[in-house]
Amino acid sequence: MAEFPNPRRLPAVPPHNRRPTPPPLAESPRVRALAGADSATLAAFWRQVEGEGTPLVEPDADDEYRIVTFLWRDAGQGAVLLHANKLTDYNDLGPSLLRLLPGTDVWHRSYRLRADWRGTYQLAPLAEPPGAPEVWRGPERARWRELQALAVSDPLNPSTLPNKFGGPALSLGELADAPSQQWSFPRPDRPVGRLTEHRFDSAVLGNSREVWLYRPTGAEHADLPLLVLFDGEVWAGDLGATHTLDNLIAEGEIPPMAALLVSSLDLPSRVVELACDELFLRMLTEELLPWAGRQLPLTSDPRRTVVAGQSLGGLTAAFAGLRAPHRFGNVLAQSGSFWWPSGTAYEAGAQWLTQAVAAEDKLPVAFDLEVGLLEWELLEPTRRLRDVLRAKGYDLSYREFHGGHDSACWRGGLADGLRALTARWATAEKEATRA
Repeated sequence: MAEFPNPRRLPAVPPHNRRPTPPPLAESPRVRALAGADSATLAAFWRQVEGEGTPLVEPDADDEYRIVTFLWRDAGQGAVLLHANKLTDYNDLGPSLLRLLPGTDVWHRSYRLRADWRGTYQLAPLAEPPGAPEVWRGPERARWRELQALAVSDPLNPSTLPNKFGGPALSLGELADAPSQQWSFPRPDRPVGRLTEHRFDSAVLGNSREVWLYRPTGAEHADLPLLVLFDGEVWAGDLGATHTLDNLIAEGEIPPMAALLVSSLDLPSRVVELACDELFLRMLTEELLPWAGRQLPLTSDPRRTVVAGQSLGGLTAAFAGLRAPHRFGNVLAQSGSFWWPSGTAYEAGAQWLTQAVAAEDKLPVAFDLEVGLLEWELLEPTRRLRDVLRAKGYDLSYREFHGGHDSACWRGGLADGLRALTARWATAEKEATRA
């Protein structure tokens, strides 16, 4: 494979560009109707909102869209800032500030969103407006972090996801046409596989981490297919990868398969190890997979092994497939950081992995890619990789969802990707039988 930049010498810093198009701001008819309202009318409005939950969803003239309004109740605030995953832009705070309806306690900000939107958000009540600095330059970045630290869950929205960075939970908004996540949650009538936690020491990396092994229920035979999933600490807990596997296996959507969930030690380690790092890949192929094979009856067939990840994990999943096709024959990359390395850090090597795919011969690896339409930093790099993979003749499935860089979307996409990749196995087996 082509020579690549060493992540241990480069910062894995994503580009921080402004949103290329203005946010889709809108006006809420229900909020507009409150202008000049008396206290009884306002109280009735808030009772309705508490019963419905937020964000407020109203029809649009186009049936494929909705007017989505984020609300905050408190006339005494100086400002309220919305942090919504890839809907708002921290480089341009103006459109993210809620507006106070004069003479009321109703803070509001409305967007026109496609009816299949899903995303997480928080609200930050502020003593005063934050101004409009270039928040990613110099000391202003620290100011942005301060504003982020003030964000809390939406008190009117009971749907939340845990915040992997700690602090208040993320509020979850999802519209009626958002992709189904029927496989992502536990079902009391389903057999449950066994998940065990282990401490794994790596001589190659000189560190130690938590890993989790999942064994499907009733699977006693040898040569189990395997899913290797990065950021395992998130998937073993909050995102519930085992629920997805239990449900898919029980319904016959995928064959019984084991899973190896690999944790990220911390953020500084993650941005090195999950950035096309040869040492991390050696740890996987030379140490961790052989160890896992001693714990469970796993296949060594790359055609029945999936490596999966999100963000930098998606980048590294693709890197693992391309660098070690003898071990990983299937790649599931969700919102992969295919910008890597940053153009500012390594101008000649921006989108290095895509350049490498274009320059090398096709390998026996199948790909499943997905990316959010609101991920303006990742959408074009992912589409470019898609086009190069297709031009090279790779087996590829591809999806775009109406959301951002968001685990709320990825937990459903994991099921979609596994179904797409493993469906090819049955097709290949039938073709081999006919031959």
